[in-house]
Amino acid sequence: MYMDLKWRTGVEIVPIQCSSSNGFRITKLALEEAYEQAKKLNLNVKGVLITNPSNPLGTTTTQAELNILFEFISKNKNIHLVSDEIYSGTAFSSSEFISVMEILKNNQLENNEVFNRVHIVYSLSKDLGLPGFRVGAIYSNDKDVISAATKMSSFGLVSSQTQYLLSSLLSDKKFTKNYLRENQSRLKSRQRMLVTGLEAIGIGCLKSNAGLFCWVDMRHLLSSKTFEAEMDLWKKIVYEVKLNISPGSSCHCEEPGWFRACFANMSEETLKLALKRLKKFVDNGILPRSCQVGESQSLKSSRKKTTMTTVSNWVFRLSFHDRDAEER
Repeated sequence: MYMDLKWRTGVEIVPIQCSSSNGFRITKLALEEAYEQAKKLNLNVKGVLITNPSNPLGTTTTQAELNILFEFISKNKNIHLVSDEIYSGTAFSSSEFISVMEILKNNQLENNEVFNRVHIVYSLSKDLGLPGFRVGAIYSNDKDVISAATKMSSFGLVSSQTQYLLSSLLSDKKFTKNYLRENQSRLKSRQRMLVTGLEAIGIGCLKSNAGLFCWVDMRHLLSSKTFEAEMDLWKKIVYEVKLNISPGSSCHCEEPGWFRACFANMSEETLKLALKRLKKFVDNGILPRSCQVGESQSLKSSRKKTTMTTVSNWVFRLSFHDRDAEER
């Protein structure tokens, strides 16, 4: 999101810093603090952006959080709310996902002026696995936003062949319903495999219910509670274990030791191999002895947590040069 927004527009972004103490959920205090920070930087705040379900946390935004956001933009008349719902079809149970528009309609706010300051962005790249099609959508009731989006679309037109194919695919209600249901079932199964495998190693995850990734708590593996230690751990896993992970600091997480683990971009066999390598890394005592003290207590506390905004990218990228030797 930082690259998408800043590189072309020059827009400045101030993260809403959420805490693991409440599962990284948005709070009124965190929202107000981010707003005050923006004002201190002499920034003219024009909008609040969220990802629901959250990337990288793998959690759906609660109704309480959405109400906090609506209250905030209602109080600040010039601020818009943009909800990126690109992962909406990945919620393991469809009833767990709540769109911002559902809240507005349930609260009968269609005729309220705040309705025109709430916008949804979406793409087919995640739910349907079609990133190469480059097809996205904006849902808004603001005429100026629609007008601007219409003009901008001239620079990224979708080919007639792609439009025809997608029209045929999406009009098949039976296929799309079965596809999403099967996809959610497989994601849930694969997520459970990752979480269970990490727990067996002594690594906890934030409780999640959507998305293609887990928010992994590796704080107890740090040599110290610093971002320098986080980077040291990242380098060891990359160079010694041959697993490429992204530390939480790369997504402006304020707590060292969190990582995003993507479980949907690999086969079951590859995930098992990744877990095997990570287990060997931890069991061999490559980490400082002090890191392993209180490990079970840290794991128990981490299981109670859920998540929201500003965090990282953990994607396994395996080196297979010694795979045969490992499997023997």
